Amino acid sequence: MQKNEMIQIHQFLLYVLKHLEDENRIQKTCIEYISLNIQPHHVHKTKSEHKHAIFLLSTLISQVIRNEDDSLPITVVNSLNKLLKMSREELNENN
Repeated sequence: MQKNEMIQIHQFLLYVLKHLEDENRIQKTCIEYISLNIQPHHVHKTKSEHKHAIFLLSTLISQVIRNEDDSLPITVVNSLNKLLKMSREELNENN
């Protein structure tokens, strides 16, 4: 996947999260995402940084859905957590 495609996915996931959460809860839910300081409009960030942000947002979205109505299987949340961990390790290796 190319970097510009990752940026588009990053932007889409951010919209989804904002749709699911109100502003007050986003501040609490997304502390880790906010601390990354990687936004979709940060085109100067690396592909790996955007990839990590995508996995983090995906994990946060899955947790929000899971918390609201158990309609999402826990295996999905666990799998996304594993991908997030691998992404974090990859990002740390590259820095």
